[in-house]
Amino acid sequence: MLKLRNIEKSFRHGLSQTFVLRRVNVDIPDGQFVSIMGPSGAGKSTLLHILGMHDSAWTGEYWLGEEPVHQLSAKDRMRLQKQHVGFVFQSYHLLDNLTVYENIDLPLSYRDVKKTERQGMVADILDRFNIVGKKDLYPNQLSGGQQQLVAIARAVVARPTIILADEPTGNLHSDQGREIMELFKRLNEGGTTIVQVTHSETNAAFGDRVIKLKDGWVVDEN
Repeated sequence: MLKLRNIEKSFRHGLSQTFVLRRVNVDIPDGQFVSIMGPSGAGKSTLLHILGMHDSAWTGEYWLGEEPVHQLSAKDRMRLQKQHVGFVFQSYHLLDNLTVYENIDLPLSYRDVKKTERQGMVADILDRFNIVGKKDLYPNQLSGGQQQLVAIARAVVARPTIILADEPTGNLHSDQGREIMELFKRLNEGGTTIVQVTHSETNAAFGDRVIKLKDGWVVDEN
C-alpha cells in the first residue's frame, strides 16, 4: 500500500511561494495499476518522483507499507527505494557505453548480489522479454521501442514490487507504445503495482484507476 497524506511541494521566489502539489491524499493498494493524468504543469511527474523517493523536498506523510518514508533518513529511503521501486523514463536513460546486458545488470551491481546470481537474474529477464539476441548490442543499435523494452527490463530485474513510469510511450509510435503497455499489463497481472504518468487515454485504459491532477490538486479519482 502506498499512502499519501497532505503531501505538498512548493518553491520560494523571494517573498512569494509557488505550490506544485497541494494537500495530496491518495491510497494505492498493492497490485493496482494507476494512471496519473492532467495538463502540463499539474504536478504529475513531481508526484511520481516523490513516490519514487527521488525527491525529498516536500511536506506531509508518505507511507510505503509500514515504512514512514517522511521520517526516514536519506540512507534508509535509498534502501527502501532499491528494495521496492523500479523507474521507467520517457527518454529510456540507458547508458550508451554499456551493452543491453550490462545496462540490465547495472542495478544489480549496486546491490549485494553474488555474480552468479546476477547472471541468472539477467538471463531470466532477457529470456522473459525476448531480447536474448540483443544482449551484446548497444542502445544506439536499437529502435526506440527496443530501448524502452530494455529500460523496463532494467527496472524489473531486481524484482521490485512497484514500477513507476513517466510517459513511458511518449517517444514511441503507436504499435511500439501498445506493446509496452501490454507488457505493463502482464507485469501488473503478475502482482506488480504500477503507477504511470500519461497524457494518453488509451494508455490509461490499460489500468484500473485514474487520478487526475490540476494545478497541483487531486481533482478526480476513479
